[in-house]
Amino acid sequence: MSESPDISTKDVFLRAKLEALAEFAAGAGHEINNPVATIVGRAELLLKAESNPERRQALLTIGAQALRIRDMIGDLMLFARPPKSELKSLNLVEVVDDVIHKLGESLRAKSLAVAREGESSVTILADPVQLRVVISNLLLNSLNASAAGGSITVECSSHDSESQHSAVFVVQDRGIGLSSVEREHLFDPFFSGRKAGRGLGFGLCKCWRIVEQHGGQIDCESSMENGTTFRVTWPAAS
Repeated sequence: MSESPDISTKDVFLRAKLEALAEFAAGAGHEINNPVATIVGRAELLLKAESNPERRQALLTIGAQALRIRDMIGDLMLFARPPKSELKSLNLVEVVDDVIHKLGESLRAKSLAVAREGESSVTILADPVQLRVVISNLLLNSLNASAAGGSITVECSSHDSESQHSAVFVVQDRGIGLSSVEREHLFDPFFSGRKAGRGLGFGLCKCWRIVEQHGGQIDCESSMENGTTFRVTWPAAS
């Protein structure tokens, strides 16, 4: 029986896959974005002179779907070759509170309560925009998994070890949990456990990519009975 590849071998495999994905995204982005831009432009041009409500709606749909193609290619390119992180010293708690505030309307629509626990100030070294992407997508994932009237727990804390000072961000929901298939492909590009047509399935893989690029780690525990918990360990500012 053959042995499983060690961590270094797996890392080489992963890097090779990411590089192949980056080459594909670069070529696909150029070849696809040009005709997509033409479709959007023509739809907008026809829309200006169109008064029939049904045809206007058809043109709006064409433009929206073309832009969705553009966004998918953009996400793929960002995942394969993300921009260099501009690291800053941030208070993780303040960033989390701001993201929760901006998601307030979506949370109220499902009557979801968010309880923030842990420390009042946790220093983190991160790109501000990319950090918000991680927090937003993890909260949205929990929001989508939660039943109306449920709750989400968010915890921010510091963790010290002999080798590293880290910031820890935990998001826990009490939703339906993940199936074994969803657990296996959780961070794969374009994979979504939701029904077809409900999202690009790119949120969690972007989280993984950003955390990995910052030298952090993202883990997940899930069961049908207890919901899902994501734990992100992020290098803290000295």
